[in-house]
Order: sequence, then structure tokens, then C-alpha cells
Amino acid sequence: MFDGLKDKLGRFQRDVEADADAEVAGDEEAEGTAEAEAESTAEVDPDTDGAGGTDAQAAAEADLDAAGAGAEAPAEDTDAEGGDEPGFAKRAALAATGRTIITAEELEGPLEQLELELLQGDVEMGVASEIADQIRERLVGETRKQVESGEQVVARAIADALREVIGVGQFDFEGRIAETDRPVVIVFTGVNGVGKTTSIAKLARWLEERGYSSVLANGDTYRAGASEQLEEHAEALGKKVITHEKGGDPAAVIYDAVEYAEANDIDVVLGDTAGRLHTSNDLMAQLEKIDRVVDPDLTLFVDEAVAGQDATNRAREFDDAAEIDGAVLTKADADSQGGAAISIAHVTGKPILFLGTGQGYDDLERFDPDVIVDRLVGED
Repeated sequence: MFDGLKDKLGRFQRDVEADADAEVAGDEEAEGTAEAEAESTAEVDPDTDGAGGTDAQAAAEADLDAAGAGAEAPAEDTDAEGGDEPGFAKRAALAATGRTIITAEELEGPLEQLELELLQGDVEMGVASEIADQIRERLVGETRKQVESGEQVVARAIADALREVIGVGQFDFEGRIAETDRPVVIVFTGVNGVGKTTSIAKLARWLEERGYSSVLANGDTYRAGASEQLEEHAEALGKKVITHEKGGDPAAVIYDAVEYAEANDIDVVLGDTAGRLHTSNDLMAQLEKIDRVVDPDLTLFVDEAVAGQDATNRAREFDDAAEIDGAVLTKADADSQGGAAISIAHVTGKPILFLGTGQGYDDLERFDPDVIVDRLVGED
């Protein structure tokens, strides 16, 4: 996962470094010319002092010393148009002391290309712009030692920007389970065929490995074979499943599962629901009834990572129609771009909690923004 986005971000890093190196080389060449002219003037200047320097040289040396100590250049040392970018004297002084500054001009071309490539990688438009803005804010005017790799500086800015975008709303899922009154009720929702039922089974295994018991509830009373599918998972996992006849009331099924859990000291109720679109008024009304009757502790939206922009749009629509607490993305192992994983949290304000990474019950990975950022920006 994320190979496509990793390549795009890598190209951006290299582009910025190449532009910065070109600017530094130009500054060093210009500074050398300026020094030569100053020396030539000193040879014929009658005001040269006894130490062999001129007032101009002394001022230049003072600027270099100030730059080397990390001081700011004089306020008037800016572009002729009065912009915020550093003027030539400051850049020359910094270059002479082994330091350089990244400017907005250097970033503009690479950032425009990065935004375009993020969009091509299924990152939502507003999210792509936010990432670019965050990177720009972190890099423009950044002073770095030349001994520090430009890619290190840019990679750090990218990592911070991504973490800001994809870490929205993150919370300690296991901690939430531990501190919530028993039984904890988790309801799964989403469109048809995205892997809700399998995700329920995977989460049952995930919980079991951490010492939590669970009961499964088949609130999908409309889809043919839904009950059989959940029962097969329950049998394989050694779990109890609560189900009603086809066409029954989903809220009643999950309510019965809660009563079973209370009577048998079960920690967590995992409730399946019928696949639906946010425009399916009857099915959305069912979710509202489940909220009223059962009052679940968490409602999780499930979709496929490979759905990209569609998954992002559906997450936003479901959250608008029936508020979600977080998302589970299935088929993450088949998604080379990762656009949905980058976008959903920022668009909905609700975190991605898990990634489905395979067909087995153990193929459920807790979504950790730091781990994801390392994959996108790290060396491996």
C-alpha cells in the first residue's frame, strides 16, 4: 500500500532539493563576484583603513558573522518588491557560512506538480491542497545547514504535513473499549459488498487476542445469505451469533445481542447492518432506529481502500446522514495509492481506525498515522 504516493512524494523531495541547490550555486557565484569587486575597490580606495579593509568590507563581514550565528538579516534586506523572501545579501551571507534558505519561488513549481499527482493518486482535492499548504508553510524561509541533506529537510516538512492531515480525530481504540461500560456496542455500516461482515469477524479475533469476549449480531436481515455468512465466521471463531428471521427488525436483533451479552458477561457486541446508500431513506431510518433503541458506543463506517475518491465521498455522506465515529478500510493490501486513507479522516473529521490487509482473520491492522507517515516518507 502507498507505493504510488510514496513515489510522488519522493519526486517532490528531489525536485525541491534540485531547485534549492541551483539557487545556492547561483548565490555563491554572485557572492564571489561581489567579493572580487570589493577587493578591487579596496586596492584603489583612498579611505582604506590601516587593517587593509574598507567600511563596505567590514559591513559585509559583520553580515556574514551575524548569519553564521543564526541572526536575522537587516529588515531592509528583502526583495525589491517588498516580499517576504530573503534578499540577495542575506542569501549570499548564509551561503558563505554553509547555510541556505528555501524560498516560495523554489517551491511553487514542485508544489503544483505534487498537488496534481496527489489528485491522480485518489487524494481528495481539498486534502491535496491542504497538504501542499502545510508543506509550504513549513518550508518557506526555512534555514538549513548545507551539511544537512535537503531531502531530510523536505521529508520532515512532508511528514509533519501528512501527520497533521491523516491524524485527525485519532483516539486510543483499545483504551476506549477498556473504559466503556459493558457490553460495548459497536455497529458497522457502509455500502453493499465492501467487507463489513468480514471486518466484524476480524475485529472479533483482534479483540479476543487482547482478552475481550464478543458476540456477533446479524442486523443485516434483508440480504440473502447474510445470516449464513456471519454464522460461518462465528463458527470458525468459536463465537455466538444472534440472528432473527429474514426481514426482521435490525434494531431488535442488536438489542437481543446486547441482552445476551449482559446475561453472559460478554464484553463487546459487534452488530452487522444491511449495506445501504446514504440516499436509501428506509435503510438510513433503520440506522436512526438502531441509534434510538440500542444507543451504540461506536458506529464504524466500512469501505474499500481501492475505491479511492468514491470511498472518501461515501464516508462524508454517511457521516452527514448518520454520524460515524471512525472508519475501517478493507483491501488496503490491494491499494497502491492510498488516497482514501490519506483523505477520509480530514474530510469527515473522524479517524481511520483499522486497515484490512488480507483474507485471514488476523489481517486487520490498527491504523497508526506515524507508521503510515514512515511508510510514505521513510527510506524503506
